[in-house]
Amino acid sequence: MTTLIKIAPMRAKEQKAVALISGGLDSMLAARIVLEQGVHVEGINLFTGFCVEGHTHAIRKKDRQREKRNNALWVAEQLGIKLHFIDAVDAYKDVVINPKHGYGKNLNPCLDCKSFMARIAYQWMLANGFDFIVTGEVLNQRPMSQRRRCLPVIAVDSGAGDRLLRPLCAKHLPATLPEREGWVDREQLHAFHGRSRKPQLALAASFGIEDYAQPAGGCCFLTDSSYSNKLRDLWRARGDRNYELDDIMLLKVGRHLRPRNNFKLIIGREEGENRFLEGYRERFTHMRALSHSGPLALIDGQVDENDLILAARLTARFSQGRDAKSVSVQVNECQGDSRRLNVVPLSSKQVPREWYL
Repeated sequence: MTTLIKIAPMRAKEQKAVALISGGLDSMLAARIVLEQGVHVEGINLFTGFCVEGHTHAIRKKDRQREKRNNALWVAEQLGIKLHFIDAVDAYKDVVINPKHGYGKNLNPCLDCKSFMARIAYQWMLANGFDFIVTGEVLNQRPMSQRRRCLPVIAVDSGAGDRLLRPLCAKHLPATLPEREGWVDREQLHAFHGRSRKPQLALAASFGIEDYAQPAGGCCFLTDSSYSNKLRDLWRARGDRNYELDDIMLLKVGRHLRPRNNFKLIIGREEGENRFLEGYRERFTHMRALSHSGPLALIDGQVDENDLILAARLTARFSQGRDAKSVSVQVNECQGDSRRLNVVPLSSKQVPREWYL
């Protein structure tokens, strides 16, 4: 008698996707769509130094009531996925300094930035044995990086090719490898486009997602005209289009005034900023009013005695002694020397608008 042995069918390989997680709703939804199809998803979040979230919000008094959370980490927790943080500060410099596709309205290299992030994700995917990449991009949502002609550029420049899946707008685009291979069902993907948030909000509601980061006019300091002007000024003053992490962090904090070409002042606007600037006292000559309450001021540049007096008068201008006949200012130089200067505060008319960066 012949005995039949039942052979269990081979289990299909579990597909694995790496999702770029910014902390916003779009990336959260994109990862959730793929998770719903049984794909194993892990996230990555890149730190470039220019992200708005989580820095000035933690310093400024006006933002003190805002919830202090890392939204990327919070999204990963809500999705139940592992999140990998990648320090991209040094690697990102070439994107900022020499963008292949140029800048937007300010110093925002949006198209190069998207390609850079997709390229890091692709390299991570290959190194960790994953199959494809998921992003939260929406066709025509952003003018510089999400137009129809831009999306293929990102796929090519990053090297990811058709392993780059955009679940929120996939039906507007040619089928990618994950769709053709049946790793994900194209019919369960979406055809979002444009700047309206209504489709995302409706999808979030269908998933039972009620809490998410709210859009706030840009998540990158390089899209901000004031910040970009400060960075351009830094490059001009140093004669070198380069920066270090401390440089770009300091550009986010305080008033920046350049009264002379050879130096600028960084003046705290409130106690939180003053405490932050305290951490840079050993790197800069700094000063503070002694006779009146006032901010800490850092001097960035080489200064002579006349420059120090001008800087002290500016420091006094932003102290509680701005209307006093004389203000005593403590000057602490990088070499460790300290002394006091008694100065007459500058009036508002003596501080021209062009000094402000």
